Amino acid sequence: MKVLITGATGLVGNELSDLLLQNGISIHYLSTSKSKLVSESNYKGFYWNPNAGEIDKNAFDEVDVIIHLAGASVSERWTTSYKEEIINSRVLSTRLIFQTLSKNQNQVKHIISASAIGIYPNSYDVVYKENEEEVDDSFLGEVVLKWEKEVDHFKRISIAVTKVRTGIVLAKEGGALKKMTTPIKFGVGAAFGTGKQYQSWIHNHDLASIYYYILLNKLEGIYNAVSPYPVTNEGLTKAIAKTINAPYFMPNIPKFLLKLVLGEMHQILFTSQNVSARKILDKGFQFKFASLDKALQDLLK
Repeated sequence: MKVLITGATGLVGNELSDLLLQNGISIHYLSTSKSKLVSESNYKGFYWNPNAGEIDKNAFDEVDVIIHLAGASVSERWTTSYKEEIINSRVLSTRLIFQTLSKNQNQVKHIISASAIGIYPNSYDVVYKENEEEVDDSFLGEVVLKWEKEVDHFKRISIAVTKVRTGIVLAKEGGALKKMTTPIKFGVGAAFGTGKQYQSWIHNHDLASIYYYILLNKLEGIYNAVSPYPVTNEGLTKAIAKTINAPYFMPNIPKFLLKLVLGEMHQILFTSQNVSARKILDKGFQFKFASLDKALQDLLK
């Protein structure tokens, strides 16, 4: 089997690439950086530039499945131009792949696309399953809706579609955990606002494993990629402090202060989304790091 990955050199892409290669799956990957292209027998890079509509069609040679992870980080300040980049990096890249496959002969049978739990409305009470129809009235809700609609076009050319709605990814190499751990390490870690907002998280290893599981079992539709045990923001902050033996005594950071510092992006920290992992569990998937304590021990010790 040969898989084409976009975003292969990112946090999730690196983990997934290692997992697929270990299991004898050959990888083609698309990169916007020519310096990141390598050419090995089972791992080969190809250049693309979605903004300019450029793509190396050789990337699709003998590819059976596409895993589409590409997208600009949402953890940067949301200026007007950067918000445009967040949307375009997802929509234009997806559209370019679709148009290329529509016009050229290929053997692609399945696309597994990243998505996000940001589509679910802010709530302290609801446990969100994949069949939820209400979309969060926020910029992130809009981004995910446009992203998923673009991915659905592949059904028109008889390609199976899977969307993986991902929570907060905890990883050693960077991302949310590194940003959260830094102030805690210096004794100034604190919860945001009330700290009672639910944060649905996942260990990077489990996320890569979900993609692999969907690939092997040819699962279609929408799947939440989150641990079965979400935590509150305060619970997450305290658990990190406990794991690295750091003091935890600072008062919660008021919402207005973070709005001042981060602008509109502060919404990410205050949105409460209790998301269910039941659907992927019912398909037989087993988490290695279901509990937060186990995940943090692995990542921070």
